[in-house]
Amino acid sequence: MLYQEYFKQVESVLAKVMETQSGKIEKAAELVAESLAKDGMLYVFGCGHSHIIGEDLFYRAGGTAPVCAMLDGDLMLHEGAVKSSHYERMSGLAKPVFERYGLTTNDVLLVASTSGINSVPIEMAMCAKEKGIPVIAIVSGAYANDTSRHASGKKLHDVADIVLDNGACHGDAAVSVGDTGMRVGPISTISACMIAQSIVVQADENLWKKGITPPTYMSGNIPGGMERNQALIDRYMPRIKHL
Repeated sequence: MLYQEYFKQVESVLAKVMETQSGKIEKAAELVAESLAKDGMLYVFGCGHSHIIGEDLFYRAGGTAPVCAMLDGDLMLHEGAVKSSHYERMSGLAKPVFERYGLTTNDVLLVASTSGINSVPIEMAMCAKEKGIPVIAIVSGAYANDTSRHASGKKLHDVADIVLDNGACHGDAAVSVGDTGMRVGPISTISACMIAQSIVVQADENLWKKGITPPTYMSGNIPGGMERNQALIDRYMPRIKHL
């Protein structure tokens, strides 16, 4: 059954990520912990399906409160998926989005882009670097030799301080349907979310070791959850655009 093969492929990719990317996850987590210890924020950006990584980290039970997903409708799917694919390749769109969020040098930017070749994610990372803000990137190494669509010729991995490989294959689809040559079953979102969550989870432990209680949300459906969460909402709402 093809779903079983897909499951095996997901397991294989995640195992490979843990084997090859653990050191980088730990470096990224320390960078984030240092930022949060200074009352900084983790900002997360991606276009198309890569925006899901930011949403997966943002405002959820067990999640860390000072995380801001950078969500621009033109670069997501719900206001026109085909349009968003065109916009992602256009130069000049990243800067106004970046400037709306008010990132500071106390913050960290995580940019997710499986191909790492399109202009908007590259320029988003460039905007952060120009302000002295460290950049973490999640890409797929399978695209390392692809041609950049940015005028500079740079790809996302050329700009970021820490680059993590989500292990997705070229084209992302992991399994073949019979002998048709048709491939289905993307893995990049599953892997990138696991990497991003691992960074934040480890950052929380690092904060704890520094004597700082991580500012994390509880489920609002368990006793005390809504009250705890409201205190965090009151603290971060002035700084997080989408709360």
